[in-house]
Amino acid sequence: MPQLQEERRESWGTRSGFILAAVGSAVGLGNLWGFPYKLYDNGGAAFLIPYVVAMFVVGIPVMILEFSLGHFTQRAAPDAFGRAHKRLEFVGWWGIILGFVIVTFYPAILAYCFSFLWYSIKGILNGGQLPWAGQGIEGVKRAEEFFYQTYLHKHEGLLQWNIILPLILSWLTMYFCIFRGVKLVGKIVWLTVPLPWLMLAVLTVNGLMLKGSIDGLTYYLIPDWSELLKPTTWQAAFGQAFFSLSLAFGVMVTYASFLHRKSDLNNNAVIIGLADFATSFVAGLAIFATLGGMSYITRQAGNPVGVEDVIAGGPGLAFVAFPYALAQLPAAAWWSVIFFFTLLTLGIDSAFSITESVLASVVDKTGWKRSIVLPVMSLIGFGFGLIFVTRNGLNWLGVIADNIYGTWGIGFVGMLECIVLGWFWRIDFLRRHANNRSDWRINRLWDFLIRIIIPVILGTLFIWGLYSDLTGKGGFLRDESGKLDVMNCTGFVVMMAAPILAISVSIIKSSKRTDVLMHGRGGTIKGRKQGFISLVFALIAVGMIVFLLVNAAGGRQYRIVLWASLLFAVAAVGLGNITLGKYNRQLTEASWFGRWGGMVGTLGISGFTATWLIYYTTVHAELTKQQRIHELMLVVLVFIASGLIWCTYKAILKPEEPFEPQLPEEIGDEGRADSGD
Repeated sequence: MPQLQEERRESWGTRSGFILAAVGSAVGLGNLWGFPYKLYDNGGAAFLIPYVVAMFVVGIPVMILEFSLGHFTQRAAPDAFGRAHKRLEFVGWWGIILGFVIVTFYPAILAYCFSFLWYSIKGILNGGQLPWAGQGIEGVKRAEEFFYQTYLHKHEGLLQWNIILPLILSWLTMYFCIFRGVKLVGKIVWLTVPLPWLMLAVLTVNGLMLKGSIDGLTYYLIPDWSELLKPTTWQAAFGQAFFSLSLAFGVMVTYASFLHRKSDLNNNAVIIGLADFATSFVAGLAIFATLGGMSYITRQAGNPVGVEDVIAGGPGLAFVAFPYALAQLPAAAWWSVIFFFTLLTLGIDSAFSITESVLASVVDKTGWKRSIVLPVMSLIGFGFGLIFVTRNGLNWLGVIADNIYGTWGIGFVGMLECIVLGWFWRIDFLRRHANNRSDWRINRLWDFLIRIIIPVILGTLFIWGLYSDLTGKGGFLRDESGKLDVMNCTGFVVMMAAPILAISVSIIKSSKRTDVLMHGRGGTIKGRKQGFISLVFALIAVGMIVFLLVNAAGGRQYRIVLWASLLFAVAAVGLGNITLGKYNRQLTEASWFGRWGGMVGTLGISGFTATWLIYYTTVHAELTKQQRIHELMLVVLVFIASGLIWCTYKAILKPEEPFEPQLPEEIGDEGRADSGD
């Protein structure tokens, strides 16, 4: 039989090494400043409810999907998608290209950490005096001035030479972490992952022991339940969960491709997801308890600074608010060293994990040696990264990062990933592949999540965000006055270049290639009639949604058309599912009409949900809170009822047959068609 792989694939030394590496990729700088800020800004503890839902409904199921894909194909993301079908390779490259963009600016943030670590060490040598230290409001202003003026704008020229040296140090650190392959990574993470957990525990205990820490914890743990009625709270929670787990830009697919053939995929995904959530929660405790203690000290000094006065998203929290707070503590320089070393160890794992995913993708595509690709890629990344150490570098960093995590960024790629694997691949094959290697099994509900629920959620966020970007003032294409923002438009162009490059690279012939198709090949095509009906229903639903978005006039007729679009979309998805379940077998292949009908119908449901949110938060803003709750309950009940009906059909009326998936090495031409349900 022909082999799937022509060379021996490198593997992790131990399962614990893989888990720690994957945890290190998921747990990054965003856990320490992104999660606490978003939680504070979206209802405090109330934010945890949608975040936990997002973790279990989106994060862990998609991680199992990526683990199964990488483990089965033993390839990085682009080649993994390409081995499913030659037309799907671009999906993997899209995420990898976005990952490379992240790699260009992430080392700049690590450079900030290296610099502040050095300032903290110098503070110890100088008798404990930190250069940004100050009391009360003046201390806050001094911390802001030190970061934004003294550090970022130290030199008059275009490049800030004081940041270039730590930037080089960041790239060298990333290079030496992965230049020997994943076995070396599996050893390094034994230091870089547990160490920040230990330091976070120390910071948390220290923060909780401070007088006034309860003031900070009040902002963190007291919920504002009214925020749950705002769609933006749910949008922020799902976005944070999805992006925090390093999903959709190829990291988890690549890491899983190096796993031993008998590795437990389901358990690994749950362990990593829970570790990421726990780290975020503990980081929030450490930050808010410390800021509460800082607020208490400034009140006692007669120059109070409230917790809300120093909370800022992104670099402001890590390099202004927290340095100021640490400067108020006894032995401040020592605590500052601990904090910035923690930031470094958190960030370096995420940085080199993304670098490894890009590296493995290029190696799989070209067949070139790692020893050649990694230095060249590092030099290219360093060259592009110089834009982030210019006088305007922080603004460029913010713009690119916002676009990466924005409307056309990772969330859209995640939605595309679930759709193409759910509708155009044998998703049940991957489920069984994971189950046969795991202590506990996922059932058919997982198929339903990947194929419909998760694309609906991410699609809703995409359509809603796109509508806001194109029509609203202050969107990422416009400034507050409604004029086009040149810098944000440039970031948008970068995002649009990603799919173009992805398609271009996917067209290039790989050095080694053997397709593995999960659906039937060469069998009889069936289900054309009901598949065609499904596609027609889906197109009608999408047409209605587009009409409503263009003509948001409101009124009874508007609502009738809106709910009619949902009926057509649900019907399209139902017919598409039936087509796949009934005809996608070993000797037959389901009609592509049904696949496209189900996919477009899923987007139609997303369009309905987004349009409903847009309509009732803009056009019908005068609705009472009780009416909003009733409408929301109706939508939720429709989704729950649809899910229960479908699960009942699949679980009871159509029981699953025993199936033993083959290993990639065992699949020959005669084994490319999967056994049906």
